[in-house]
Amino acid sequence: MRALFAFAAAFVLLFLWPGSGPIYDYLAAPLMQALPEGAKMIATGVITPFMVPMKVTALVAFMVALPYVLYQTWAFVAPGLYEHEKKFALPIVVLSTVLFLLGVAFCYYFVFGKVFAFINDFAPKSITPAPDIEAYFSFVITMFLAFGVTFEIPIVVILLVRFGVVGVDKLKDARPYVIVGAFVVSAVVTPPDVLSQFMLAVPMCLLYEAGLFLARFVGTRAKAAEPERSPLG
Repeated sequence: MRALFAFAAAFVLLFLWPGSGPIYDYLAAPLMQALPEGAKMIATGVITPFMVPMKVTALVAFMVALPYVLYQTWAFVAPGLYEHEKKFALPIVVLSTVLFLLGVAFCYYFVFGKVFAFINDFAPKSITPAPDIEAYFSFVITMFLAFGVTFEIPIVVILLVRFGVVGVDKLKDARPYVIVGAFVVSAVVTPPDVLSQFMLAVPMCLLYEAGLFLARFVGTRAKAAEPERSPLG
């Protein structure tokens, strides 16, 4: 209930200031900068000009309230954990939140400009681009989720090592496959230009290396912190 209240409060405050219209304009800024001068987006639905900015405002409100929502989740789960589990779980929750938001920010501030510029340059001159605002919102959500999840790679590596699924040495040996997989994923997610693919693939490889480094440290500390168990369990 507290998490829902925080989300509702953030939504109301954002709706009052700066308003759903300016928020959507800010979200659409990378696309508008890439469109030809004088071009605008269109709305094909009757209530779309009202509903889509409201959805965008709700999305921003959720991201604003996300740290408090995760804190409430942590407060609910923490009493059932051992002390060493608390020391491991809390940094994971915080780090995963930060990495997800960094992935979204990286997508918006760095990737969108390249993607929309490429699409605009590729389009024939006889076509006047006029994207639909609802289609743009769906595209943005998909890209935000893709980059947000991609930036969780260090968390995945840490959890795999922490729970004994695979060792750090085997993950090091898998580097060539990870690099190839990173470029395959980036080729699917981004437009078919080399620059955009590198903009996603290189951070994925760097995040994988960061996960290996943290997994080595966390794995050592976790083994030292585990309580001794009797032969009978």
